[in-house]
Amino acid sequence: MTEAEKLVAQFKEERQARGFYTVAIYLIDRAFGGHEEGGWYYDCGTPYLEPEAALHMRAFDRLSDAENYTAYLNLTVIPDWNEGRAEVSSVLSEGQYKALWSEGFPQPFPTSRPHYE
Repeated sequence: MTEAEKLVAQFKEERQARGFYTVAIYLIDRAFGGHEEGGWYYDCGTPYLEPEAALHMRAFDRLSDAENYTAYLNLTVIPDWNEGRAEVSSVLSEGQYKALWSEGFPQPFPTSRPHYE
């Protein structure tokens, strides 16, 4: 078990019994949705659980605390991580890091592939 996996397992054990909000760092990118009307894309994100990111993961009982910590990470930590990375709208993009809060444990999104309508 890697150090990151140990941190995540410990985190889950501590929070399993109650409702909470989690702040985690995600790798956000765009995925190709389909060829309809010249092609379309959708945003997707995966929790980034490498040790340097897992150290920043926190759980909060109050949403306002989670929102404040999310803003703090996005203003102080994340800009350095994204330095030199192309925007997600670029064909050269390999994703951008962003702190997000969620109810419960961090999950990839979207949970299912969107359909063009």
